[in-house]
Amino acid sequence: MPQIQIPGALRQYAGKQATVQVPANNVGEALASLISQYPDLNRHLYTDDGKLRAFVNVYVNDEDMRYLQKEATALKDGDTISIVPSIAGGR
Repeated sequence: MPQIQIPGALRQYAGKQATVQVPANNVGEALASLISQYPDLNRHLYTDDGKLRAFVNVYVNDEDMRYLQKEATALKDGDTISIVPSIAGGR
């Protein structure tokens, strides 16, 4: 079963879990399963019209899903999905 790594800033919305295993065949299903388990994550990951927020980066086994098949990227048992919020600012 694939697992999703939850960044520290979002763990409070995911039952304080660092990783969550999800039954899924692709990234879109995995994220939908995560949201169904932890609905409070929805507003942090998706816009009101259901699109992944621009500052949320999703990696599958260290590969940016935007350069794969995006949310249609196929998953297999043991795959790791990492949610990485962009960080901006500083001088």
